[in-house]
Amino acid sequence: MSQLPGAVSIREVGPRDGLQNEDPIPTDAKVRLLDALSATGVGRIEAVSFVHPRAIPAMADADEVWRAAVRAPEVRYSALVPNSRGAQRALAAGFTEIEVVVSASDTHNRRNVNRSTAESLDDIAELIELLHGAGASVEVIVATSFGCPYEGDVAPERVAGIVDRVVADGADRVAFGDTTGMGTPRRVRELVTAVRSAQPDVPVLLHFHNTRGTGLANILTALELGITEFDASIGGLGGCPYAPGASGNVATEEVVHMLHDMGIETGIDLDRLIEVAELAEKLVGRQLPSGVLRAGPRTRLV
Repeated sequence: MSQLPGAVSIREVGPRDGLQNEDPIPTDAKVRLLDALSATGVGRIEAVSFVHPRAIPAMADADEVWRAAVRAPEVRYSALVPNSRGAQRALAAGFTEIEVVVSASDTHNRRNVNRSTAESLDDIAELIELLHGAGASVEVIVATSFGCPYEGDVAPERVAGIVDRVVADGADRVAFGDTTGMGTPRRVRELVTAVRSAQPDVPVLLHFHNTRGTGLANILTALELGITEFDASIGGLGGCPYAPGASGNVATEEVVHMLHDMGIETGIDLDRLIEVAELAEKLVGRQLPSGVLRAGPRTRLV
């Protein structure tokens, strides 16, 4: 096994990515979840997305949620935007870390934002200029990086080409989304290798879904390749409205449990995290897929 990092940064995406695929819950419930996550020791949280309410009804109250949230000074909060109007709303709300998304698959991109991948890349170039001009950093998330529900396999070289384009346009960092859970250790290795060969210095974050049960294996492979930044969602909440059959993200408490058992620091209090997963389950009104949550106190490490 390759040398593993001593510490990893987890971005909690439950409040945005996790809830976007759920029936809308009350604003105060979203605030409770966001505030509880802020008290777990997690260093980064994707708080909301500024999208049209017809597209993602669960995010219709993003402004209200963010105004009511208690912002922990040690947490970096970010927001996802689809276009310039969303970007202006995020900036007006005070966000300085902004995410934009493009799909490696043309078909998924059209289902998601009604544009081709090339058209979205042109839009993102303009967004980067706008956001940088306002003093914000920009992370470009490449969805369907490991496969598409409509087109099947996505070549690593195609994803690497998208990275080349957005880096040339000024992106501060990139993330790769396993939108459909098609990622496997082989695909992770091939993609990271392809991207690193062309862009060795760009910060990289990986975002795995657990549709086919390979999420933790994919994270282990990425760790061996030197990746130290990952998304995860409390309780395993999440999914993509435009990716049929895609289940939730890897559960934050499962990821943290594995990393701590391996001696890798996250700065997160696992006991508190499990309590928040229990809260999330109550708020959405259904059993969440987290194995740690199901196993209970035996998961806690001493």
